[in-house]
Amino acid sequence: MARITRRDVGKILLAGSAGLLAARRPLFGAEYINSVVRGVQLGAQSYSFRDRPLDAAIEGYRTVGLGECELWQGHLEPQGNWQKQKEWRLSVPLSFFHDIRTKFDNAGVLIYAYNHSFNKFMTAEEYDRGFQFAQALGVKYITASSQVSIAPKVDEYARKYKILVGFHGHDNTKDPDEFSTPDTFARAMKGASPYIGVNLDIGHFTAAGGDAVAYLKEHHDTIVTLHIKDRKKNRGANLPFGHGDTPIGPVLRLLRDNQWKIPANIEYEYGEEIKGLDTIAEMKKCVEYCRRELEV
Repeated sequence: MARITRRDVGKILLAGSAGLLAARRPLFGAEYINSVVRGVQLGAQSYSFRDRPLDAAIEGYRTVGLGECELWQGHLEPQGNWQKQKEWRLSVPLSFFHDIRTKFDNAGVLIYAYNHSFNKFMTAEEYDRGFQFAQALGVKYITASSQVSIAPKVDEYARKYKILVGFHGHDNTKDPDEFSTPDTFARAMKGASPYIGVNLDIGHFTAAGGDAVAYLKEHHDTIVTLHIKDRKKNRGANLPFGHGDTPIGPVLRLLRDNQWKIPANIEYEYGEEIKGLDTIAEMKKCVEYCRRELEV
């Protein structure tokens, strides 16, 4: 029997989860919000709405007109003390996540992926629980800001639960155990099962010296989701869309022209560097920028 490939896994999961992006069904009498533009699913990492609790964040999706969510663990877990977070992960009932999914469904927003960042200090039970959370949310994808060295351990659980994990990169190119460059992603996937992939943040990737367009062309079949933000090269600042060096338009048009069903999730971050901005107003600007680029 031929070995299953990452592309095969992607097709299987596309039928079971990502397929919902293309063929939305009414839930509880309400349609999902349609934020597909020229075949490209626009959504957001809920971290974009980190200035408000979950219910207000869900309302933020509705206000800006986005129907797809990559759910940030910080919207669910207690913040601050790591011991408190650990206790919560090991004790929270899975019904909590069922209820979260119902909230999103009632709002017409699809949870596509859960952001649960595994790290080398977690116990085996915490690893397992992260996948249980994703399963309870009804998602087939996890995104994770993690260390390269723990990829084999994450892979064990990814294969067990048949959930694809996309590792998220930042701009720390000095630490070989941090995801940042093409090499770091390649090392994580070397010898791994097809359930290990990439959550490509095109802003951080640009700031780390990467070419997001070239990487997407070569590795699109390994990419779980994209994070859309604009940054300057050489670990430069987060900026409003269109003011940095990140090739947002070319990346979005690659998805459009090749019909690659990879969600393009806006991650609003420049509000931390440019004070006094309104999150909802800026998110609307980000969405409109992406729409214009897809119409070119």
